[in-house]
Amino acid sequence: QVQLVESGGGLVQAGGSLRLSCAASRRAISDYTLAWFCQAPGKERDFVAAMTQSGFVYYADSVKGRFMISADNAKNIMYLQMNSLKPEDTAIYYCAATTRSTLFSRQSYNYWGQGTEVTVSS
Repeated sequence: QVQLVESGGGLVQAGGSLRLSCAASRRAISDYTLAWFCQAPGKERDFVAAMTQSGFVYYADSVKGRFMISADNAKNIMYLQMNSLKPEDTAIYYCAATTRSTLFSRQSYNYWGQGTEVTVSS
């Protein structure tokens, strides 16, 4: 079973950028569909972006054109480049992995990291 550990969160001003990393161990990330979810205080965990094993990527409408998901299979790390950050992007960001075909539902993902906190100040 893959293990996932996020890093890269922090405090940034609106309009700034962050790059989140999700380091995998025990299994290769290329064996999974990978995704990022976020959870703001008092809200549910929402889909942000996903990358299939074939390399297809999908984004939530709220982050299209601002965020980019990528993976370095040689390093076994997934990334989320976050640009033009807004205060409403403030949340804990989780990386996740699944072997299932449904991409956008958190229930589809078997494996989760512990989360990394992103705070965007106005």
